[in-house]
Amino acid sequence: MMKLATKYIHAGTEPDPSTGAIMTPIYQTSTYVQEAPGVNKGYEYARSQNPTRKALEDAYAQIENGKFGLAFASGVAATDAVIKLLSPGDEVIAANDMYGGTYRLFTKIFAKFGIQFTYVDTTNVANIRNAISPNTKLIWIETPTNPLMNITDIAAVSVIAKEAKALLCVDNTFASPYLQNPLDFGADIVMHSATKYLGGHSDVIQGCLMMNDAELREQLYFIQKSCGAVPGPMDCFLVLRGIKTLHIRMQRHCENGSVIAHWLRKQPKIAKVYWCGFEDHPNYAIAKKQMRDFGGMLSFELKDDSMDAAKKVLSSTKLFSLAESLGGVESLINHPASMTHASIPREKRLENGLSDTLIRLSIGIEDADDLIEDLSKAIG
Repeated sequence: MMKLATKYIHAGTEPDPSTGAIMTPIYQTSTYVQEAPGVNKGYEYARSQNPTRKALEDAYAQIENGKFGLAFASGVAATDAVIKLLSPGDEVIAANDMYGGTYRLFTKIFAKFGIQFTYVDTTNVANIRNAISPNTKLIWIETPTNPLMNITDIAAVSVIAKEAKALLCVDNTFASPYLQNPLDFGADIVMHSATKYLGGHSDVIQGCLMMNDAELREQLYFIQKSCGAVPGPMDCFLVLRGIKTLHIRMQRHCENGSVIAHWLRKQPKIAKVYWCGFEDHPNYAIAKKQMRDFGGMLSFELKDDSMDAAKKVLSSTKLFSLAESLGGVESLINHPASMTHASIPREKRLENGLSDTLIRLSIGIEDADDLIEDLSKAIG
């Protein structure tokens, strides 16, 4: 079986047959000349197919140990396609701790069309089993979650989904395929915001879905083609390039994440650090079972839980840039309550354990000592 580093470098790419170019060319075209009506070289119109996108979709499948991959204009567009598999009256059981944009899509867009959404704490899979109804058609989980780093047992949820004849979709953005492969644990669909670790350089917006079932692939491809939320060839080229270095970037993200998580825990002004690599994390054993390492995402709270204290830290870093998003080579600092999770009502955030003063870090691949010095000065 091919090792991860080799797989990522070669996934989806073959030398261009016409020129020998080692990188897949950027096929910047909207249409393709046909030899006769209905006779073509496999490409008709670029919303439906594009050679650069095809190479990336093949790579997506390979890096998630799947048979099929589909590329979308953003992670939210990929999520949108999954929900469009459903019909009015169908129910989705979703994690109560999730990316705010996913929650907004569910509650503000699809709820209007008769899709029912039930939110539970998925870290205890009994909550999912108890929520199952005859209308349940999809279970949606994140693991690790954004931003509280909660862990859900993918294999256990897969058993419940199959019993209920429901699909299981896992948002694998925080882990990346380098750390976790949900299809191997029984998930039906894996979703990524490829903007994050797969692209890896904060220069592209894209999403993707991976799956093994051919019929499911055809249903999702029909949605992709019909609704048109597809990425352009330049964006596909950038993510193809990003995937080639995923393994070495993730190694450094993990190394730095571990160092900084343990350092933060020792600081007298820090009340709590959320990172799934701590042995006393509630679901550490599950994280260790289904992940190869623990990643570069973490959150923390100050002992001084005032907004003034949080704002001081958020505005005082120099290497950690205050910005939304994550997974790039540079480190970012984020305030979920006012940024990535502002679309979730405050009472819901507090109910789920997301405080107004929680600070989230995306640990980049800079030198860890420099990052610690930056945080040290900001925390004071």
